[in-house]
Amino acid sequence: MTPTQRLEVDWPSGQHTTITPDQDQAPNRDADERFTSKRFSQTDVSLKALTKDIHEFLNDFYRTYGSFIPLQKSDVLKHLRKTFNTDFSDRKNVIFSEVTKYRTAIVQKSVPSFQVVYKKHALTLDDLSTLADQNWLNDQVMNMYGELIVESAHHKVHFLNSFFHRQLMTKGYEGVKRWTKQVDLFSKSLLLVPIHLEVHWCLVTADFVKKKICLYDSQGNALQKVARNILKYLMTEAKEKQQTAFENGWAVSFDEKIPQQTNENDCGVFVLEYSRCLALAKPLQFSQEDIPKIRKRIYKELCDCKLHEEG
Repeated sequence: MTPTQRLEVDWPSGQHTTITPDQDQAPNRDADERFTSKRFSQTDVSLKALTKDIHEFLNDFYRTYGSFIPLQKSDVLKHLRKTFNTDFSDRKNVIFSEVTKYRTAIVQKSVPSFQVVYKKHALTLDDLSTLADQNWLNDQVMNMYGELIVESAHHKVHFLNSFFHRQLMTKGYEGVKRWTKQVDLFSKSLLLVPIHLEVHWCLVTADFVKKKICLYDSQGNALQKVARNILKYLMTEAKEKQQTAFENGWAVSFDEKIPQQTNENDCGVFVLEYSRCLALAKPLQFSQEDIPKIRKRIYKELCDCKLHEEG
């Protein structure tokens, strides 16, 4: 962990909180440990005790994530099951009613200076809020998540900054020549290039083992020109770095059998999920219906400064 990997929160009282990525971020861990040796039936848990624990969980969640954007009902139930060792199947309405009431009260007190800092990246609550509902993701979210993907893939994968393609198109190879000064692309197994086309995100990948360029577009657009722009760049880069084996012999393809979006807002989320799956060698088995849950997971992963095993 580097010294800059931290989560900073300034509370209205003036208290300053710094959370590093390797700390246990599970809300209300003390409560979890307090009850692990006990077993309760649903009727054993009083409404007062249940309410108190829900409030503690929500307070810790809000402190950790700066908002309730990534909160799912399953998060609350999972916490309560672990705390009281019972599933509360007949008290869900009571639980969710209390969650709704208390979270409404909490959000009246905003977290003024919530910020996630990881290496060279810094995300504000405004940046993270692009993951809410059907908002368009911004470059800050795209690039920090790309960094987390690289870390999880043990640097066998490289994720180019989302501004790369724009710079390449406006200034040519000379404009991006220095972007890989500190990295040998040709020693990687996979290159991920997020492409922002004004109002749409897509992904271009370069498989250095198979020497294959592939376009992933969640709207099914066969943007061959975009893929060939990256191919042209790589061939020039290979010549510049004297990597003769990569100067030719590349194939370009467009993968049509991939998850597709059914709206106009989730292309950025699809690009990040494509990138995650490809980097970790997982199948692209998700759909538009999964996107709300994926948005919440990405939000948590950004705040935790690491990818989660699930998903």
